[in-house]
Amino acid sequence: MKKIIAIRILPVLILLLAGTACEKDFIDRAPLYSIDSENYFNAEDDYYNALIAAYDLLQATYVNVMLGEIASDNTLCGGESATDVIGFQQIDDMVHTPVNSNLRDIWNWMFAGVNRASYILEFADKTDFPGKTQILAEARFLRAYYHFELVKWFGPIPLKGDARFEVGDEASLPRAPVEEVYAAIEADLGYAVENLSENAPQVGRASANAARALLGKVYLYQERFSEAATILENLINTGQYQLADDFAGIWEMSGENGAESVFEVQYSDAEGAGFGCLQCSEGNVAVGFNGIRNYSGPEYDGGFSFNVPVEEAYNAYEVGDSRQDASILDIEAWAEETGATYGVGYEHTGYYNRKYIARKGDSNIGDQNLTNPNNYRAIRYADVLLMAAEALNRGQISDERARQYLNQVRRRAFGDMDHDISASGAALTDFILNERRLELMGEGHRFFDLVRTGRAAGAIPGFVPGKHELFPVPFEEIQFSNGNWQQNPNY
Repeated sequence: MKKIIAIRILPVLILLLAGTACEKDFIDRAPLYSIDSENYFNAEDDYYNALIAAYDLLQATYVNVMLGEIASDNTLCGGESATDVIGFQQIDDMVHTPVNSNLRDIWNWMFAGVNRASYILEFADKTDFPGKTQILAEARFLRAYYHFELVKWFGPIPLKGDARFEVGDEASLPRAPVEEVYAAIEADLGYAVENLSENAPQVGRASANAARALLGKVYLYQERFSEAATILENLINTGQYQLADDFAGIWEMSGENGAESVFEVQYSDAEGAGFGCLQCSEGNVAVGFNGIRNYSGPEYDGGFSFNVPVEEAYNAYEVGDSRQDASILDIEAWAEETGATYGVGYEHTGYYNRKYIARKGDSNIGDQNLTNPNNYRAIRYADVLLMAAEALNRGQISDERARQYLNQVRRRAFGDMDHDISASGAALTDFILNERRLELMGEGHRFFDLVRTGRAAGAIPGFVPGKHELFPVPFEEIQFSNGNWQQNPNY
């Protein structure tokens, strides 16, 4: 649990959480006191604690990651039955509507993150102290991160600049066009690039390179390939990052915040989680949801068998690709090898997301399905290399450099140079996009990669062009707007 600062987010009152420091990561805090937000920001600690609160909502992005896979061709929803977390099931089947509690969670939690960051920026000039620019730059990075999630999922969204949303804003503020949302994101990230430390002041906090990587992705999503290539290659040329030698090791506790990590969402096994408030968990809730149903055996812990990879995804890897079994666990083969036992859930495929399932001993506090400390590797150097390759190729800038970055990733996967790609043009594009699927399997990017490249309809069963590129704005938000907001097309 954390101390609370009460603020508003449209259209619901949200509690803003902050507090004092803890050992494992930057965002674990104990309860101290509640305050009147309008009389806050009188000292450096107030800004610091508010920044902690702005980071805190990153932990709620576990649902974004899960649904980024479930909505794609990589996985099926799974779970116990066809009605287990019905919102997930509907998204998997592409029959979701504006009445979907899980989409409402993404909307509410990401806007809570926006509001917490904007809360700091609203009072940016109230008190001066050394190091305040760093805090303001982190707040702008975080606001950009949350805005980017919102625009990916919902398209046009309301913007309010450096001010908090208030109840009633939804009836007067328009949903800003996507172009304006991206412009706001770029402005925040541009400030962050210029003002963040090159090396984050604490593990888990954003660096200038994290802002560069996110800005490169934002440009790529808009097909502004030259700008994307420039900023991503600038990051690559810093020499600060390298691919981990052991791909499988990235996903273990010992692999957190390693040489390949550009930005990670920090999780811990602190107590306080419950199904009544999943966003309150300090742990990575997705790990428990992804876990092996009724599991008994070595190495792994059990879970709820959601987000199960399909056989086609497992077989998409070439022979000799070390990422296949490091990314996807073949539970039947594992059981035969080790004598482990497991249950069969709904839509059982025989496969699990090995990157994000619980390992034995990960969590020893509270409900291990809700308090798993496995960090989300939000931006990896491999992703940066593949984004740079895509921008260089699709922007017709340099296929030679595109192949160089692509083949770095492949050489790590195969342990040799025999699997290098020599293609150019459209054929190289296909290789790069397929490599993104293989490298980033289970990490929540697949649905949006398919959508932004116009390939979703050919890959995702039930996907309707002109509709499913975006998700519906929650029904409640449309109703509260009193006709000010129109629903996304065809919902």
